[in-house]
Amino acid sequence: MPIHSGAKNHSELDLGGLRIFVAIAEGGSFVAGGKALGLTRSAAGKAIARLEAQLETRLFNRTTRRVALTRDGYGFYERCVQILQDIEDAEASVRQNFSSPSGVLRLSVPETWGKVVLLPFLKHIMTAWPGLNIEVSFTDRVVDLVTEGFDLSIRLGDLPKDSQLVARPVQRIRPHLFASPAYLAETGTPAVPADLPLHQRLVYGLSPQTADWTLFTISNESVVIEGHSRIRFDSGEAICAAAVEGLGIAFLPAFLVARYVAEGKLVPVLPELCGTPLSVNVVYPNRKHLAAKVRLFIDRLVEYLDH
Repeated sequence: MPIHSGAKNHSELDLGGLRIFVAIAEGGSFVAGGKALGLTRSAAGKAIARLEAQLETRLFNRTTRRVALTRDGYGFYERCVQILQDIEDAEASVRQNFSSPSGVLRLSVPETWGKVVLLPFLKHIMTAWPGLNIEVSFTDRVVDLVTEGFDLSIRLGDLPKDSQLVARPVQRIRPHLFASPAYLAETGTPAVPADLPLHQRLVYGLSPQTADWTLFTISNESVVIEGHSRIRFDSGEAICAAAVEGLGIAFLPAFLVARYVAEGKLVPVLPELCGTPLSVNVVYPNRKHLAAKVRLFIDRLVEYLDH
């Protein structure tokens, strides 16, 4: 049954009733929802009855033990969650001037980038914002932010056009060539790009089509390095470790090898060459009012990566 906007004024809806409705929807029963808010089952049930009467629609299908959202109820639940979040953010803006976000922030990040780049940043954030709890999914899978309940995601590379998402570039990275001093001492250091096919290249990707490297000179001329590779990996971290062990030449972004370069375990090879720039983007749902904790997190991440 549709909600009749003309029958009741939306201003008559009580925020307390919305909170009870959300608690019951998430708890799966009147008892669980009421308990989460310190209410009896009877009080929670009466609040839902009033809300359904105001909306002139059924929000839950009831059984003897559990309740389940109707189609109208599910749509109303999604809007209520956002409304209550907006109110929480508005209160925070008055009380804290957005200086110290609180609540739970859920994000998804690529596994390698997240471990190397994000973890040190999270240590800083956890110290600066003691009221914020963070849930992180380390995965290279492209998650559905809305369906899976994530506030934002970090994605590498260009994104397909999607009107439901907003992408903000926060970093651009270029892969370069690196090898261990031991490997170069044994095989010789490549002097020109044409020397590279004579070396053991550590290739990312298990498909034969991924064996070629496309490099660019300082003048932006492209050079394609072809040839057979005896060993392939499906992990950038594994390629880095293999290069450190002297297995061959790696083609990796600087963030992955910075530690080993600083320790002298890896050195640049043909440093005038680099790969196609890769954009690192923060992606979040296209909402009119972005939650303060999300906006502040993104702003602080941009500042961190700029230094």
